[in-house]
Amino acid sequence: MDVVVENVSDLTKKLSITLPKDEVKKELDKAYNKLNREISLKGFRRGKVPLSVLQKNFRDRVEAEVGEKLVQATYFDAVEKEKLDAVVHPEIKEHAFREDGTFVYVAEVDVKPVVEVQEYKGLEIEKPVVDAADAEVEEKIEQLRRQHSVLRSADDEYAICKDDVAVVDFQGFHEGKVMKEVHNENYSVDVGAGSLGDEFEEKLIGLKKGDKTLYEVEFPPEYPNPILAGKKVEFKVDVKGVKQRLKPAIDDEFAKDVNKDYATVEDLRNGIRNEILKQKEAALEGDLDDRIMQRLLEQNRFAVPERLIRYEIEEMIKQTEGNLQRSGLTLESAGLNRDELAARNREVAEKRVRGDFILKKIAELENIQINDEDIERGYKRIADQYNMTVAEVKQFFKRREEVLPFINELLNEKILRFLREQAKLIDAPPASPEVEGTGDQS
Repeated sequence: MDVVVENVSDLTKKLSITLPKDEVKKELDKAYNKLNREISLKGFRRGKVPLSVLQKNFRDRVEAEVGEKLVQATYFDAVEKEKLDAVVHPEIKEHAFREDGTFVYVAEVDVKPVVEVQEYKGLEIEKPVVDAADAEVEEKIEQLRRQHSVLRSADDEYAICKDDVAVVDFQGFHEGKVMKEVHNENYSVDVGAGSLGDEFEEKLIGLKKGDKTLYEVEFPPEYPNPILAGKKVEFKVDVKGVKQRLKPAIDDEFAKDVNKDYATVEDLRNGIRNEILKQKEAALEGDLDDRIMQRLLEQNRFAVPERLIRYEIEEMIKQTEGNLQRSGLTLESAGLNRDELAARNREVAEKRVRGDFILKKIAELENIQINDEDIERGYKRIADQYNMTVAEVKQFFKRREEVLPFINELLNEKILRFLREQAKLIDAPPASPEVEGTGDQS
């Protein structure tokens, strides 16, 4: 096997690989002999068709199959021979059986960048002070009051208030055109819950049963529904009915209804405060990981293989498609363009790829590896999260293509845990609830 390597770029190599005629003839003969045993041609007994006849009728098919087999059998040997650290499957640019009996193919392959991680130990990271403000506790109590409330049909003269449920027909229009996906009849809007956006729901306040109205809502680019995100939508709304929400008083009886372990409102407030603190402490690890990764990305800038970026972008688009499919939508019906999505996601994809190289280099330097105990804990965590047995989780991960991303995720978590332990955490002033966005808008 003869291999010639050309530099397309620092991270992309072009390999011209030539296989000797003896090796090529052996595989071609094997393929024609197999074909001879399997086919029937008029005028010839099975297995007795002359080679020249087979070549005349089946050359393209045989050469395509043998060519693919030769590439698969020799590519990794060629990469190892040239000591290339390939990171993705190659792109086969061309291949041909030559008249001299040799077989040649050209493979373009991306290789791992040289990574020299700077200052990853002892990173000074601000650690937010975990606190539960009184306003957060009261907001949670209001949520509990909503959950324990009752709905009563209001009379025709009753005006919609926050926390009421309005039953409406609505139709959305964008730039004068009907939005088929933005339409519903007898739809219950929990006013103030934010499920249809704060602005849409606020405009219902003060309306009564039988009112018909037309108003415009501007949805922010980050709005979770991609059909509405970044658009000005005009809504035609018909109020069909109103249900008044009657919330319980905040007293000891209410506290007992929330949790039988609470005897007083003070017990309720203390319990809520402790729960908020636990949730924030659990979220703090993820926040610290994000801050550590941001610092590492700022300190370690290097180019990464383009094919890996494209792969990551495609995975992000697939995730978007999956989320839409669960709502019965496609990219097209949601008004999304694949090329625009790719461009929008490119920067994040590049950071993910570069971040993964950084973490893997740290794992190499610190000899951080995943063991069986780590994997078992990972299975147990998923089982607890989705109310499954560990055996059921293992059954899901039995295929190699499913296990490898899972193990990679566990390894990255282990590396980040090491970095958190090594970091110098500096207390940051607590943010206000409004800044943190702790309120539940759903």
